[in-house]
Amino acid sequence: MEDKIMKQVDAQLEIIRRGVAEIIPEEELKQKLYKSIKENRPLRAKLGLDPTAPDIHLGHTVVLNKLRQFQDLGHQVHLIIGDATGRIGDPSGKSETRKQLTEEEIKLNAATYQDQIFKVLDKEKTIVHFNSEWLMSMNLEAVLRLAGRYTVARMLERDDFDKRYKEGLPIGVHEFLYPLMQGYDSVVLEADVELGGTDQKFNLLVGRHLQREYGHEPQIALMMPILEGLDGVQKMSKSLGNYIGVNEEAYEMFGKTMSISDELISRYFELLTRVSMNDIKDMQVRMDSGELNPRDVKINLAKELITMYHSAEEAEKAEARFKLVYSQGDIPDDIPEVDVVDAEVWLPKFLQENDMVSSSSDGRRMLKQGAIRVNGEKYEDENLMVSDGMVVQVGKRKFIRIKAE
Repeated sequence: MEDKIMKQVDAQLEIIRRGVAEIIPEEELKQKLYKSIKENRPLRAKLGLDPTAPDIHLGHTVVLNKLRQFQDLGHQVHLIIGDATGRIGDPSGKSETRKQLTEEEIKLNAATYQDQIFKVLDKEKTIVHFNSEWLMSMNLEAVLRLAGRYTVARMLERDDFDKRYKEGLPIGVHEFLYPLMQGYDSVVLEADVELGGTDQKFNLLVGRHLQREYGHEPQIALMMPILEGLDGVQKMSKSLGNYIGVNEEAYEMFGKTMSISDELISRYFELLTRVSMNDIKDMQVRMDSGELNPRDVKINLAKELITMYHSAEEAEKAEARFKLVYSQGDIPDDIPEVDVVDAEVWLPKFLQENDMVSSSSDGRRMLKQGAIRVNGEKYEDENLMVSDGMVVQVGKRKFIRIKAE
């Protein structure tokens, strides 16, 4: 019986360790898994997300994929929508005090978050909480009791606070409350494991500390790496423009995936897909030996991602369109068509109005650089006007057909 339980523990640990940056402490996780299997009691795995933006990208799904693995192993997943903590804003990695969101902004973002998150998590097996349920009902006495369980000295050990303090940059007292509030979530839920990115290490460890303070068994802190964006250097971020959004259309997702560096292929497979680690390692060996072309592997990666967030059919269509445009230089048939009433419309302005470029000056610059094609040909005339039947291509993936009314 004992050997059978230990084999199950080892099997679960192998899955849980995949792609993980750090587990604190792993030996305690092993003990929790043993007890969970022996007593037939699932672990309570917790992830807190502040709805600070309306959309999520693949960088966010790294930790969501790990949470899904906990679900598949039979454990209980608790997703915390930080509608209370979101009003402060997580100070992790910030060099200045964050703008506090309004209640309306948080509600709108939270609704969008849930729609996108359940593309990864099993909705039927996810228990969703809003931490305002317990945090917003705390009176001043309860807040003071919570604050008294952690010291300012320990709070200033945090890298971002320490740096701002030494540089004379302001730190709002409310920012000290953020890790305490996140940690208190773990106390309320009696979490066995809390997941987060490596930038969440301080917050997760505060949760362990507070659980001890309240007489609970401390949670395990499980941290996932921060995913590099399409540039291969900085973390994936919408503000940096190096992201792949989970709600992006299939062809855009395909093209962006094809733009990643060869060095990131295996890492993306490991952190973003369910392809087995044995297959990923074999694939890397074959790429290193020259047996496999990295371009073909990226096509498989793109199809895996599109199948996860759209469908297998959409993945096949995106691949066919990509090969048509890149390999043959043809114009695809299924491109959006826009009616234009006034034929005397300056092309850069038209492109800006249809979200093909960020501004008319950006469109003019791209025309001069030959980055815009009209009917398959490069045009460098920055004064070009639109005309009926014109097919405009911006960069490699954006197409639009103009129809004059």
